[in-house]
Amino acid sequence: MTPFWIALQFLTVLPIELKTMPTAQQNGRAILFYPLVGLIIGGILFLIACLFAKLPILLLAAIIMTLWIWLTGGLHLDGLADTADAWVGGFGDKLRTLQIMKDPSCGPIGVLSLVVICLLKFALIYVLIEEHQTLFLILVPALGRLVPSILFLTTPYVREKGLGRSLTDHLPKTASWIITGLVLLLPLYWGWQGLIAVIGFLMSLVYLRHLFIKRIDGITGDTVGAAIELSETVLLFAFIVSYFYL
Repeated sequence: MTPFWIALQFLTVLPIELKTMPTAQQNGRAILFYPLVGLIIGGILFLIACLFAKLPILLLAAIIMTLWIWLTGGLHLDGLADTADAWVGGFGDKLRTLQIMKDPSCGPIGVLSLVVICLLKFALIYVLIEEHQTLFLILVPALGRLVPSILFLTTPYVREKGLGRSLTDHLPKTASWIITGLVLLLPLYWGWQGLIAVIGFLMSLVYLRHLFIKRIDGITGDTVGAAIELSETVLLFAFIVSYFYL
Protein backbone atom coordinates (compact mmCIF):
# COMPACT_ATOMS: atom_id res chain seq x y z
CA MET A 1 0.00 0.00 0.00
CA THR A 2 3.03 2.29 0.07
CA PRO A 3 2.33 3.72 -3.42
CA PHE A 4 -1.17 4.74 -2.27
CA TRP A 5 0.20 6.57 0.77
CA ILE A 6 2.79 8.26 -1.46
CA ALA A 7 0.01 9.47 -3.76
CA LEU A 8 -2.12 10.66 -0.84
CA GLN A 9 0.81 12.52 0.72
CA PHE A 10 1.85 14.15 -2.56
CA LEU A 11 -1.60 15.21 -3.78
CA THR A 12 -3.16 16.36 -0.50
CA VAL A 13 -2.32 18.13 2.75
CA LEU A 14 -3.60 15.21 4.81
CA PRO A 15 -1.10 14.29 7.57
CA ILE A 16 0.51 11.22 5.99
CA GLU A 17 3.94 10.18 7.26
CA LEU A 18 5.96 7.62 5.34
CA LYS A 19 8.24 5.39 7.39
CA THR A 20 10.91 5.23 4.68
CA MET A 21 11.99 7.29 1.72
CA PRO A 22 10.03 6.08 -1.33
CA THR A 23 11.94 4.48 -4.17
CA ALA A 24 11.70 5.55 -7.80
CA GLN A 25 9.65 2.42 -8.54
CA GLN A 26 7.21 3.21 -5.73
CA ASN A 27 6.82 6.77 -7.01
CA GLY A 28 6.05 5.39 -10.45
CA ARG A 29 3.43 2.97 -9.10
CA ALA A 30 1.91 5.73 -6.96
CA ILE A 31 0.47 7.37 -10.07
CA LEU A 32 -1.92 4.43 -10.41
CA PHE A 33 -3.59 5.64 -7.21
CA TYR A 34 -3.93 9.29 -8.25
CA PRO A 35 -7.57 8.85 -9.43
CA LEU A 36 -8.43 7.14 -6.12
CA VAL A 37 -6.99 10.11 -4.24
CA GLY A 38 -9.08 12.32 -6.52
CA LEU A 39 -12.18 10.35 -5.51
CA ILE A 40 -11.30 10.91 -1.86
CA ILE A 41 -10.98 14.65 -2.47
CA GLY A 42 -14.23 14.70 -4.41
CA GLY A 43 -15.97 12.64 -1.73
CA ILE A 44 -14.95 15.15 0.94
CA LEU A 45 -16.24 18.03 -1.19
CA PHE A 46 -19.55 16.23 -1.78
CA LEU A 47 -19.89 15.41 1.92
CA ILE A 48 -19.40 19.06 2.87
CA ALA A 49 -21.94 20.09 0.23
CA CYS A 50 -24.48 17.71 1.80
CA LEU A 51 -23.72 18.64 5.42
CA PHE A 52 -24.07 22.37 4.80
CA ALA A 53 -26.82 22.21 2.19
CA LYS A 54 -28.99 24.63 4.22
CA LEU A 55 -26.46 27.43 3.90
CA PRO A 56 -26.88 30.10 1.21
CA ILE A 57 -25.56 28.74 -2.09
CA LEU A 58 -23.06 31.59 -2.47
CA LEU A 59 -21.48 30.82 0.89
CA LEU A 60 -21.49 27.06 0.33
CA ALA A 61 -19.81 27.44 -3.08
CA ALA A 62 -17.13 29.59 -1.48
CA ILE A 63 -16.58 27.00 1.27
CA ILE A 64 -16.24 24.16 -1.23
CA MET A 65 -13.88 26.15 -3.43
CA THR A 66 -11.70 27.08 -0.45
CA LEU A 67 -11.69 23.51 0.84
CA TRP A 68 -10.75 22.21 -2.62
CA ILE A 69 -7.74 24.52 -2.77
CA TRP A 70 -6.73 23.72 0.81
CA LEU A 71 -6.99 19.94 0.39
CA THR A 72 -4.64 20.00 -2.60
CA GLY A 73 -2.30 22.56 -1.06
CA GLY A 74 -2.65 24.69 -4.17
CA LEU A 75 -0.20 22.28 -5.83
CA HIS A 76 -1.70 22.39 -9.31
CA LEU A 77 -2.58 26.07 -9.11
CA ASP A 78 1.12 26.75 -8.57
CA GLY A 79 1.86 24.82 -11.77
CA LEU A 80 -0.78 26.84 -13.61
CA ALA A 81 0.69 30.15 -12.48
CA ASP A 82 4.25 29.12 -13.40
CA THR A 83 3.12 27.85 -16.80
CA ALA A 84 1.13 31.00 -17.56
CA ASP A 85 4.09 33.22 -16.66
CA ALA A 86 6.47 31.10 -18.74
CA TRP A 87 4.15 30.95 -21.75
CA VAL A 88 3.86 34.73 -21.96
CA GLY A 89 7.37 35.62 -20.81
CA GLY A 90 9.04 32.92 -22.88
CA PHE A 91 8.20 34.67 -26.18
CA GLY A 92 7.95 31.31 -27.94
CA ASP A 93 11.47 30.24 -26.95
CA LYS A 94 11.82 26.79 -25.37
CA LEU A 95 14.83 27.45 -23.13
CA ARG A 96 13.49 30.78 -21.87
CA THR A 97 10.10 29.19 -21.16
CA LEU A 98 11.71 26.39 -19.13
CA GLN A 99 13.87 28.87 -17.21
CA ILE A 100 10.89 31.01 -16.23
CA MET A 101 9.05 27.93 -14.97
CA LYS A 102 11.87 27.36 -12.47
CA ASP A 103 11.45 30.86 -11.03
CA PRO A 104 9.50 30.52 -7.73
CA SER A 105 8.08 34.04 -7.96
CA CYS A 106 4.65 34.63 -9.51
CA GLY A 107 4.29 37.35 -12.14
CA PRO A 108 1.16 39.31 -13.08
CA ILE A 109 0.09 36.83 -15.76
CA GLY A 110 0.39 33.99 -13.27
CA VAL A 111 -1.73 35.86 -10.74
CA LEU A 112 -4.30 36.68 -13.43
CA SER A 113 -4.51 33.02 -14.47
CA LEU A 114 -5.21 32.02 -10.86
CA VAL A 115 -7.93 34.64 -10.49
CA VAL A 116 -9.63 33.60 -13.74
CA ILE A 117 -9.54 29.84 -13.10
CA CYS A 118 -10.72 30.18 -9.49
CA LEU A 119 -13.52 32.53 -10.54
CA LEU A 120 -14.69 30.10 -13.21
CA LYS A 121 -14.55 27.12 -10.86
CA PHE A 122 -16.42 29.02 -8.17
CA ALA A 123 -19.19 29.96 -10.62
CA LEU A 124 -19.42 26.37 -11.89
CA ILE A 125 -19.61 24.99 -8.35
CA TYR A 126 -22.36 27.51 -7.59
CA VAL A 127 -24.41 26.28 -10.55
CA LEU A 128 -23.83 22.62 -9.60
CA ILE A 129 -25.26 23.31 -6.15
CA GLU A 130 -28.10 25.43 -7.47
CA GLU A 131 -29.16 22.71 -9.93
CA HIS A 132 -28.73 19.88 -7.38
CA GLN A 133 -25.92 18.27 -9.36
CA THR A 134 -23.33 18.20 -6.56
CA LEU A 135 -22.80 14.44 -6.95
CA PHE A 136 -20.67 15.24 -9.99
CA LEU A 137 -18.19 16.93 -7.65
CA ILE A 138 -16.96 13.48 -6.64
CA LEU A 139 -15.71 12.70 -10.15
CA VAL A 140 -14.10 16.02 -11.10
CA PRO A 141 -10.92 15.63 -8.98
CA ALA A 142 -10.70 11.95 -9.98
CA LEU A 143 -10.70 12.72 -13.71
CA GLY A 144 -8.35 15.63 -13.09
CA ARG A 145 -5.86 13.22 -11.57
CA LEU A 146 -5.99 11.06 -14.66
CA VAL A 147 -4.20 13.88 -16.46
CA PRO A 148 -0.70 12.98 -15.16
CA SER A 149 -1.12 9.37 -16.29
CA ILE A 150 -2.32 10.33 -19.77
CA LEU A 151 0.41 12.92 -20.28
CA PHE A 152 3.22 10.76 -18.91
CA LEU A 153 2.07 7.87 -21.09
CA THR A 154 1.88 9.88 -24.31
CA THR A 155 4.26 12.83 -23.99
CA PRO A 156 8.03 13.18 -23.44
CA TYR A 157 9.19 14.63 -20.13
CA VAL A 158 11.67 17.36 -20.99
CA ARG A 159 13.69 17.68 -17.79
CA GLU A 160 16.45 15.20 -16.99
CA LYS A 161 15.80 15.11 -13.24
CA GLY A 162 12.90 15.47 -10.85
CA LEU A 163 9.80 13.57 -9.79
CA GLY A 164 8.38 13.71 -13.30
CA ARG A 165 11.36 11.80 -14.66
CA SER A 166 10.89 9.12 -11.99
CA LEU A 167 7.20 8.82 -12.86
CA THR A 168 7.91 8.58 -16.57
CA ASP A 169 10.57 5.91 -16.19
CA HIS A 170 8.70 3.69 -13.71
CA LEU A 171 5.02 4.15 -14.58
CA PRO A 172 3.29 0.75 -15.10
CA LYS A 173 1.93 1.48 -18.57
CA THR A 174 -0.59 -1.34 -19.04
CA ALA A 175 -2.17 -0.93 -15.61
CA SER A 176 -2.27 2.83 -16.07
CA TRP A 177 -4.13 2.57 -19.39
CA ILE A 178 -6.65 0.15 -17.86
CA ILE A 179 -7.32 2.44 -14.89
CA THR A 180 -7.60 5.44 -17.22
CA GLY A 181 -10.19 3.69 -19.37
CA LEU A 182 -12.25 2.61 -16.36
CA VAL A 183 -12.28 6.05 -14.75
CA LEU A 184 -13.27 7.71 -18.04
CA LEU A 185 -16.36 5.48 -18.09
CA LEU A 186 -17.64 6.71 -14.71
CA PRO A 187 -19.24 9.96 -15.98
CA LEU A 188 -21.47 7.88 -18.27
CA TYR A 189 -23.66 7.44 -15.17
CA TRP A 190 -25.05 10.84 -16.22
CA GLY A 191 -25.80 9.62 -19.75
CA TRP A 192 -25.28 12.04 -22.63
CA GLN A 193 -24.43 14.81 -20.19
CA GLY A 194 -21.55 12.80 -18.76
CA LEU A 195 -20.40 11.75 -22.23
CA ILE A 196 -20.23 15.34 -23.44
CA ALA A 197 -18.32 16.31 -20.29
CA VAL A 198 -15.73 13.56 -20.90
CA ILE A 199 -15.38 14.51 -24.56
CA GLY A 200 -14.77 18.14 -23.58
CA PHE A 201 -12.25 17.00 -20.97
CA LEU A 202 -10.32 14.86 -23.47
CA MET A 203 -10.42 17.54 -26.20
CA SER A 204 -8.97 20.12 -23.82
CA LEU A 205 -6.22 17.70 -22.80
CA VAL A 206 -5.33 16.90 -26.43
CA TYR A 207 -5.15 20.61 -27.21
CA LEU A 208 -2.99 21.37 -24.17
CA ARG A 209 -0.67 18.49 -25.06
CA HIS A 210 -0.33 19.97 -28.56
CA LEU A 211 0.61 23.36 -27.08
CA PHE A 212 3.17 21.83 -24.72
CA ILE A 213 4.87 19.86 -27.48
CA LYS A 214 4.86 22.85 -29.81
CA ARG A 215 6.51 25.13 -27.24
CA ILE A 216 8.81 22.92 -25.15
CA ASP A 217 8.76 19.55 -26.99
CA GLY A 218 6.99 17.84 -24.09
CA ILE A 219 5.86 18.37 -20.52
CA THR A 220 7.18 19.40 -17.11
CA GLY A 221 5.66 19.09 -13.65
CA ASP A 222 4.31 22.64 -13.95
CA THR A 223 2.57 21.99 -17.26
CA VAL A 224 0.98 18.84 -15.83
CA GLY A 225 -0.36 20.88 -12.92
CA ALA A 226 -1.69 23.49 -15.32
CA ALA A 227 -3.34 20.78 -17.41
CA ILE A 228 -5.07 19.36 -14.32
CA GLU A 229 -6.56 22.72 -13.39
CA LEU A 230 -7.62 23.62 -16.92
CA SER A 231 -9.07 20.22 -17.79
CA GLU A 232 -11.05 20.10 -14.53
CA THR A 233 -12.53 23.48 -15.37
CA VAL A 234 -13.43 22.38 -18.90
CA LEU A 235 -14.98 19.18 -17.50
CA LEU A 236 -17.20 21.19 -15.15
CA PHE A 237 -18.05 23.70 -17.88
CA ALA A 238 -19.01 21.02 -20.41
CA PHE A 239 -21.13 19.23 -17.80
CA ILE A 240 -23.00 22.42 -16.87
CA VAL A 241 -23.54 23.54 -20.47
CA SER A 242 -24.84 20.12 -21.50
CA TYR A 243 -27.17 20.13 -18.46
CA PHE A 244 -28.93 23.24 -19.75
CA TYR A 245 -28.94 22.34 -23.43
CA LEU A 246 -29.83 18.64 -23.42
